[in-house]
Amino acid sequence: MTRDMKELKHKDITEKIIGASFEVHSFLGNGFQEVIYQRALAWEMAQKNVEFAREIEQDIFYKNLPEPIGTRSADFVVESKVLVELKAIKELEDVHLAQTLNYLKAYKLEVGLLINFGSKSLTFKRLVL
Repeated sequence: MTRDMKELKHKDITEKIIGASFEVHSFLGNGFQEVIYQRALAWEMAQKNVEFAREIEQDIFYKNLPEPIGTRSADFVVESKVLVELKAIKELEDVHLAQTLNYLKAYKLEVGLLINFGSKSLTFKRLVL
């Protein structure tokens, strides 16, 4: 798969999510807690008939240990193909990108969106493993 094809993987889904996110940010603006944006985005995606699951717990394994060492919940897994992690902070930092990449690995997904509702304008990063 070429780099361009990989970067465009699940483009139809990510465009719907980003569109719904802009709708939420346009209406609410910045300044709310993350959970408010999560609930609003869930409503917007449902209106667009986008299939999603919220807060699915995923086991985290370490090396060859047979038991998980913990769990983590991503904000959304959309159409079983795209992981979505929301933030409501002033500015995205490298640690947030690393966190989202780690979730992609844990959930065994290739495409993720890191969306920040906390800045004056909506910002997002599309991540591909």
